[in-house]
Amino acid sequence: MTANSLHQTGQAARTRTRPGRSRRAEARVAVLFLLPAILLVLVFRIFPLFWGFGISLTSATSTDPGQFIGAGNYLRALDDPNFRSAMANAVVVLLSVPIFVTIPMLLAILIHQGVPGRTFFRSVYFFPAILSSVIIGSIFSVVLSFNGNLNALLSIAGISGVDWLGHSATALPVTLAIQCWSTFGMGVLIFLAGLSTVSKEMVEAARLDGAKMWQIWWHVIIPELRPIIEFSTVITTIGLLTSMFGLIYVLTGGGPGTATTVPEYLIWAAQGKLNRPAYAAAVSMVLFFMTSILAWLQIRILSRNANI
Repeated sequence: MTANSLHQTGQAARTRTRPGRSRRAEARVAVLFLLPAILLVLVFRIFPLFWGFGISLTSATSTDPGQFIGAGNYLRALDDPNFRSAMANAVVVLLSVPIFVTIPMLLAILIHQGVPGRTFFRSVYFFPAILSSVIIGSIFSVVLSFNGNLNALLSIAGISGVDWLGHSATALPVTLAIQCWSTFGMGVLIFLAGLSTVSKEMVEAARLDGAKMWQIWWHVIIPELRPIIEFSTVITTIGLLTSMFGLIYVLTGGGPGTATTVPEYLIWAAQGKLNRPAYAAAVSMVLFFMTSILAWLQIRILSRNANI
């Protein structure tokens, strides 16, 4: 082998090793950029999760570290009527998820179809999303009180007033309706973003084939929105199970009785009122695993349907 061929072989070997080194260097840079976010997740998410699980296995209070009692708090939860009521209310909340997803989707479709004043409606629908749950709860607690504005309007029509927030049959449905009103604006924007990607050619072709508007919605637009519907369903489920505390706290305080007590409100009551942080941690773990399992099941089911 000549010196020239050896030189060319060495040059080719160095050329082959450079891409590998470059990829490793890029990986190190990526890790450096991701490291702060990873540390934040570990410190503020993962560590509290394991710490809370450890607390749930003890009899700790705010002044006493307590002793290890194993699954005692979890067994106590099964015998707690307040916990059973909170879980029953959580089931009702979960049954409302299709409503929370469907209303924004239909409104977004109507706006997208060219309703006059679409910019105005988009702004109006989004307005409640910028208000805090405390402000929304304060407003509706006045409007829906027994001597409030709604009953005053009903009395003009000759209809007797209803204690909307003080009756166990109406308190939770009314609270869910307010939650839907306060959050659907964000859903409208998400679906509008999804509608902007729907093929106009497909819609126009369906029109030329003589399809009616509802047929276009059902057979063209809604199938195109499947990824948005899946995303909205999962996010809505998680949100309803973990972000209604502020509204319930201001509107009903979990009452009347336990009519609007959901797991996250029970967690606060166990910690803030009863000084039982270990029991609150146990309920938190139940809520965490329930939310995680539901989200996982929804993703699996929706993904499987998408592949059919």
